[in-house]
Amino acid sequence: MRVLNHDEASADVGPPAPPDAPRESQRRRERRQALRSRLDIRLSPYLFVAPYFVLFGVFGLFPVLFTFWISLHDWGLLAGNQGFIGLDNYTFLAGDAKFWRALVNTLGIFVIAVVPQLVIALLLADTLNRRIRWRGFFRVGVIIPYVTSIAAMAVIFGQLFGRDFGLINYTLDFLGLGTVDWPNERFASWVAIAAMIDWRWTGFNTLIYLAAMQAIPRDLFEAAALDGASRMRQFWQITIPMVRPTIMFTVIIATIGQMQLFTEPVIFGRGYEGGTQGQFQTVAMLMFQEAMDYQNFGYGAAIAWVIFLLIVLLALINVLFISRIRSAD
Repeated sequence: MRVLNHDEASADVGPPAPPDAPRESQRRRERRQALRSRLDIRLSPYLFVAPYFVLFGVFGLFPVLFTFWISLHDWGLLAGNQGFIGLDNYTFLAGDAKFWRALVNTLGIFVIAVVPQLVIALLLADTLNRRIRWRGFFRVGVIIPYVTSIAAMAVIFGQLFGRDFGLINYTLDFLGLGTVDWPNERFASWVAIAAMIDWRWTGFNTLIYLAAMQAIPRDLFEAAALDGASRMRQFWQITIPMVRPTIMFTVIIATIGQMQLFTEPVIFGRGYEGGTQGQFQTVAMLMFQEAMDYQNFGYGAAIAWVIFLLIVLLALINVLFISRIRSAD
């Protein structure tokens, strides 16, 4: 066994490490940790919300843009793309009497359905917000129509508003008021469809208003009661102003839903035609009729885009109305 001399041992070991090497390594680790911390603070929120925007882009934004692209073409289900035609579909739509009739039907049903629906929901929510017996039972009961199958509901209401053997006509005839041809009269069919919509959505809006009312401090009602304010005055001067943002929210949601009204009138009329003369055909029904029955995807896509623009327009009107009310307050 050979013993290394002093020079060979020094050569194998190498030069001694500088005394500040551990400090430099610690500084590098601290810089890396600081960089990771900054990246975590700045990028983590975007990474958390990225899945929503990815899904929205794939299933929401892309179909909307592709629908607009189809509306600029002569497009059929079997024939496919027959060529670029520009704004011809929109030009034809502007002069299409069927479209304007469907738009009037949609807005008419909207007015008949939404206004009573929201008023009744407000009154029901105010009642359920009081101390009454079986309050929990009634709160659960108002939501039952919403969870009921919409197809079953439409079939039942179609029987109720039947012309020959409907229960509504039987009651009207028993009271001596005469019968109504619900499916074939324009305004009568609007009322029948509005009844279906109100029956299904009134309880849903009631629970939304009830949640907003329960967030109102009870001290306000107690102080108003001590000042001699009646329940009706408390409702108009305390409840309504406090739940006004919720009312505006339900108005916007109802507007979006009514402009896309489809299932109730389709099942009520058993088809996209909306009656023998289109007396209750909505814009959404016309869109499906053009696309599915007539195989005119380009024109159907143009109608879909007009529905989208109408929803945006009505939403902007609601926002301006809200801002006017807030500025007045």
